[in-house]
Amino acid sequence: MSKLVSQVPIWTGRLVQEAKPRLNTFMKYAKVELSPPTPADIPQIRAGIGRLITAARTGSWKNQTVKEAWLNTLVGIEVLCWFYVGECIGKRHIVGYDV
Repeated sequence: MSKLVSQVPIWTGRLVQEAKPRLNTFMKYAKVELSPPTPADIPQIRAGIGRLITAARTGSWKNQTVKEAWLNTLVGIEVLCWFYVGECIGKRHIVGYDV
């Protein structure tokens, strides 16, 4: 047991050395991807929504490649999953509402 306890600081040091570069990479991307939109981003958001509505009206969404359609489907599934995760967090329960 004492041998196991003596190895804990060594394992902890190795864990920190292994995790530090990965954590730095995560933080680099998290600062960009997880930041809320700024007021400068609002015109781009409006233009994107306008292009989406125009594509829905004109039917240009039918001219997508299979890869683009698959990526759009995955993004839609991701948004749907985040919606359901938010619902579970909001109601503090996985199934049903506490009425």
